[in-house]
Amino acid sequence: MANIRNLKKEIDKRIYLVISDCFTFTALHPDEKIDDISGIVSDAVSFRNEMIHRINSPSKEADSKGIKAHYQMVNKDIDAGVDKLFKRLSSLLKKKKK
Repeated sequence: MANIRNLKKEIDKRIYLVISDCFTFTALHPDEKIDDISGIVSDAVSFRNEMIHRINSPSKEADSKGIKAHYQMVNKDIDAGVDKLFKRLSSLLKKKKK
């Protein structure tokens, strides 16, 4: 398991990539789907804040195995959430091509 600081850096890096790709899409297609892109950016920031909150507040009663399981679940949720955000952005690009 990575330490908490590295986990926080990883979530920040991944969310930055999502937001960066959203801004790139907006720069390449300035008149297209601005509301959808701003929704993805807003959801990415909310997701980041939620994950940071979960990282900072594991269960106080849990033993070391429970805390380790908590951080493993957070790590899986980060992967799934970022993947979901990228799929939303990809679907906008596919709609653009049609």
